[in-house]
Formats: sequence, structure tokens, C-alpha cells
Amino acid sequence: MADDRERWLAQRAEEPLQPERPLVDAHHHLWDYPGNRYLREELLADAAGHNLRQSVFVECLSAYRGDGPQALRPVGETAFVECQAGAALRAGGPRVAAAIIGHADLCLGAEVAPVLAAHRHASPQRFRGIRHACSWHPSASIRQGHSKPHPHLYLRDDFRAGFAALEAAGLLFESWGYHNQLWELASLARAFPRTTIVLDHVGGPLGIGPYAGRRAQVFEHWQAGIRAVAACANVVVKLGGLAMPVNGFGWHRQAAPPDSAQLQTAFAPYFHFCIEQFGPERCVFESNFPVDRASCAYPVLWNAFKRIAARYSQAQQDAMLHDNALALYALEAV
Repeated sequence: MADDRERWLAQRAEEPLQPERPLVDAHHHLWDYPGNRYLREELLADAAGHNLRQSVFVECLSAYRGDGPQALRPVGETAFVECQAGAALRAGGPRVAAAIIGHADLCLGAEVAPVLAAHRHASPQRFRGIRHACSWHPSASIRQGHSKPHPHLYLRDDFRAGFAALEAAGLLFESWGYHNQLWELASLARAFPRTTIVLDHVGGPLGIGPYAGRRAQVFEHWQAGIRAVAACANVVVKLGGLAMPVNGFGWHRQAAPPDSAQLQTAFAPYFHFCIEQFGPERCVFESNFPVDRASCAYPVLWNAFKRIAARYSQAQQDAMLHDNALALYALEAV
């Protein structure tokens, strides 16, 4: 099956555009499951040809502890990625997982503080914050988030009590949800204006289940939600994550994957609207690999990003493709 995927992706091989331009991949995953390995070696092989300088790991239910208190089991993921990051540093070249975003159940309320401390102990130099996804939908045709979120998670009192611990710990928060949940994120951002919130995957515009064949209506609804979130100065948006099957473009079912021009055409309305609303200074690009690998190859994806960014000034391109991620995740330039 893996070999079939490689042959399928190879049909759209592209040389990297602007190969000298420095990049920070602000969002990817690492895991090692039977028959499904994606570690630093696989990421670097995918990125070959692009000038990837650093990357940010975001939690994905990988390498959790198999025993001990349930609340502390996600700390195993941070420890696992810390090892990957250390190996990358020793090897030289791109700094894979230069920043680490872990998971903690913020519904623990104030009791989440020891979990945050345990993450920081597992990665004293790289741990930057927590993602607790809210991606829940009543339709059985739409997959619920990997952390099995409660409905209306970001409005719950127990969640917000845990969220309050992030500011005290000096940590940021990452959000992954669907476009119909953007108003709940805006409410959270207004309630905690001193906590930096990162909106993953341009807010998750859905294109399957009850939203299939309704792209124009979804886009209009999504735009209203993005306006509400962008009005909160403490929110940054990640440009990417639209090659997942849940977005409804259907590339993973085609005889051949899309090229970068096709991706550009599909992504551009969403990305340009986000850049307009947030400003280039609050936008970063993300691969969401290997999840988005379901639809396209890494060089093709970043070529599409560079095509979209070309509309903006050189300084704005540098910011969105590299500099903003350095500031957001407190990374040293390399």
C-alpha cells in the first residue's frame, strides 16, 4: 500500500521553485506505527530541494505512555519528539521539531498545571504549548477529532479553567476545529486576550458529508467566522491543511495527484482572504505532513505556497514563509 502511494505521488514530481528561499514548516507530525512510519528522515526526504531551515511538531496522539496516570500519558509524545529533535540537531542540517506543541486535557481545569510542567520537563528548550482540538460535528460522516473532544469544547467552564493555566505557564495554544466552530474560538480568544492562539488549517472549511457540493455556501460561512477570529489580535492563522480529504477536494481519489498550479487555484481564495483579514504579520505556512500527503507531494505543496505568496512583497513573503514562525515559536534563526 505504501509503495502504491509513492508511485501515485511520483506522477506529479516538480522541481522546487525558489529553492534558495528559507522556509519554516510551522506544522507537521511525526509517528511510527506498524507499516506507517513518518519520522525526521521521512520529512527530510520529502523536503529535499526546498530550503527547509526549521520545523514545528504538532501533537498527533503519537508515542503516548502506555501506563501511569491518564492525564500524563501525552507527555510520552513530547519525550519521543524531543529525541527526534535532538537527533536532527546532532546530524546538522534542518532543525526538525525545533519547537514542540503537545497535548493536555484542558478540561482538567487547574489540575492541568502539573501536566504542563511535565511536558516542559520532557523538553525544556523546545516545548512551546498545547493543542486541544475542538473538531467535533454531529454528522456521522465527519470524523471527530483524534482527542475525542466534547461538543462545544471551547465554551465549557472546565476547559476554560484549564486554558487559564497556559498564560501563567507562558505557553501558547493551538486550535484545530471546523469552520462552523470558528465563533466558539473567537469567544475563547476574546476571553483570554493575553494568550496567543494559533488557528490551524485556515479554520477547517468542510467539504464532505452535509457540506458536499456546497463549497460556495461553506466559503461564505467560513469567511464570516474568519472575520470574527481575525478581529482578535491574539490569534495567528496557519495557511495550509486544505489537502485533507475532509476539505472535500477529492484529490486523493484521482488517477494522479494535483500539480502546484492546481493546488494554487484551490487554496488561493482561502489563503488570500486570511492574509487580508489577519495581515501578513499574523500568517504562517504549514505542510500538515504527512496528513496532507494523502493528496500531494511535499515539493508540490510548497511550490503552491510560493506561488500564492508571490502576490505579496518580498518582505511579506519572507515573513509568512519563515520569519513569523521564528517569532511565534521563539526560534533562533539558523
